[in-house]
Amino acid sequence: MFNILNVSAIVATRNRSHSFQRMLHSLAQQSMQPVEMIVVDGSQNDQTKQVCYSEILNLRTKIIYHRATETGAATQRNQAMQYATQDIVWLLDDDIILESNCVAKLWQALNNDSKLGGVNAMITNQKYSSPGKASRFLFRLLHGRKESSYAGKCIGPGLNLLPEDNPQLPEVVPVEWLNTTCVMYRREALPSPLFPPIFTGYSLMEDLTLSLMVGKQWQLANARTARIFHDSQPGDHKNNLGVLAKMDLVNRHYVMTQILERNGLIDYCKLIVLQLFNITTYVMSGKGWQSLPKILGGKLSGISEIIYSRYQTTGNQP
Repeated sequence: MFNILNVSAIVATRNRSHSFQRMLHSLAQQSMQPVEMIVVDGSQNDQTKQVCYSEILNLRTKIIYHRATETGAATQRNQAMQYATQDIVWLLDDDIILESNCVAKLWQALNNDSKLGGVNAMITNQKYSSPGKASRFLFRLLHGRKESSYAGKCIGPGLNLLPEDNPQLPEVVPVEWLNTTCVMYRREALPSPLFPPIFTGYSLMEDLTLSLMVGKQWQLANARTARIFHDSQPGDHKNNLGVLAKMDLVNRHYVMTQILERNGLIDYCKLIVLQLFNITTYVMSGKGWQSLPKILGGKLSGISEIIYSRYQTTGNQP
């Protein structure tokens, strides 16, 4: 017995037909399925298109295929929103596997609390773990106070921590941000467009930005027993360490200053501390020395872009 939900699912995909098909097979086993799925495809071939038009046993969701006019996680989701027709929007990645009743538990959590603007699933292989001494010191420094747990929080200059998978917690746990790996939002809570144009390519931290914007007016939660496995796939967007290093700095600066509205000297000091900590951690992992020039080059490029952007903004003011 399958229940069809008034939900528009949105998938941005590129050259991942195999993982996308596997995700659809896991969706087909769900007791509740969305009425439609908008797929915006940036692939260089027609394999994903063929998957969309193929028959999958027990899949009741209508797949609506569109070729991307511009590629990138954020912009493809923005494109998909133009075709979504339902009042609940479900953002999900093409490389996840849904566990039993995941969709039903997300739906129930959102509909059982009218104050919730969005709710996401627990990623079983990517979750919060207790920080070590150095990380605890960093978190306290960035947050300005000590917490028994930083799970599900966004602290300091936009450092977002994953939710905790603890069976002693309730099934629905309040959090301060949501990822876009598998999340349901009320459409009325969403901005238009979903993501600002600063988020290109891999679109690092676009999920943090979206959920923080929603969280200004609505509550957010993690449905701990709505579970998925995220089989994160490789891609060209993940291979250029210099581009990722720049994106981490520029996008985090955007979140800190524009979304969290933290523009003071102390905030910038915390941003610098976080960047230095991340670089040091990467180098000490044993794989970072050879990549250090690319990472530092990316950070310097990011600093230049931030300075230029601020100059443009202040220079255009009357």
